[in-house]
Amino acid sequence: MTEAVAFIDIAWAGRTVRIEHQWIGRCRTAAPLVVFLHEGLGSLSMWKDFPQRLCEAAGCRGLVYSRPGYGRSTPRAAEEAWGLDFMHRQAQEVLPALLQALGIGAAADGKPWLLGHSDGGSIALLYAARYPQNLAGAIVLAPHILVEEVSVSSIEKTRTAYLETDLRQQLARHHDDPDSAFWGWNDIWLKPSFRHWSIEKEIGAIRCPLLAVQGLDDEYGTLAQIRRIARQVPQTERLELPGCGHSPHRDQPEKLIAAAAEFIQRQTQRSRTD
Repeated sequence: MTEAVAFIDIAWAGRTVRIEHQWIGRCRTAAPLVVFLHEGLGSLSMWKDFPQRLCEAAGCRGLVYSRPGYGRSTPRAAEEAWGLDFMHRQAQEVLPALLQALGIGAAADGKPWLLGHSDGGSIALLYAARYPQNLAGAIVLAPHILVEEVSVSSIEKTRTAYLETDLRQQLARHHDDPDSAFWGWNDIWLKPSFRHWSIEKEIGAIRCPLLAVQGLDDEYGTLAQIRRIARQVPQTERLELPGCGHSPHRDQPEKLIAAAAEFIQRQTQRSRTD
């Protein structure tokens, strides 16, 4: 069911970029497709078996990929600094280019789902807002729509860990260039100008079904993130998980899979009967 990791080239930022990706259950063409968007230090491999488990529970196909700068995708050049709009560019340039290259369209019977974690959740929200007719639905895990002090504090601690512990060696198991992945993410999040970053107003354009998930013990964000999403996007369903930190798919996988599978199946059935 899960295919071997493959690579495809896309044009982005004036150059050709290699994207690492993997299909789950691609032959089940009638099943909904879920595209998985990883966190700020994540990659295809760091999802481990969660995408496959969710696809099996929900009866879906899956597409997992590493963004440029991560995993086995083209690394970020050492002199390339990401701007305040780096998540916008992933949502509005990289993801559409990848979907087009892989022949994933937005026809009524083929609109994909997005499932994003942390920065990947923010990217999913931005894509859903920019292309409101292109998605069947979205699930966002610990997304950011504004910068909180708890986020900055935890990211500062992660910077110290990268410099003083074996975190770099751990990340090297998942990234061809761990410095590309780490500093691209860490530098921009800790810029003083990034403290004012917010997508709260933009997400009001989202029209697809939306499930927003947050752990009660999330060290990178508070419940204000998904509660404010729900104020801007009235159709949002919230899942607030006790005993769960920043990574619901690792901390509470069974609860998350059950909730996400039910949400996908319910919304898919509703769309087919409308």
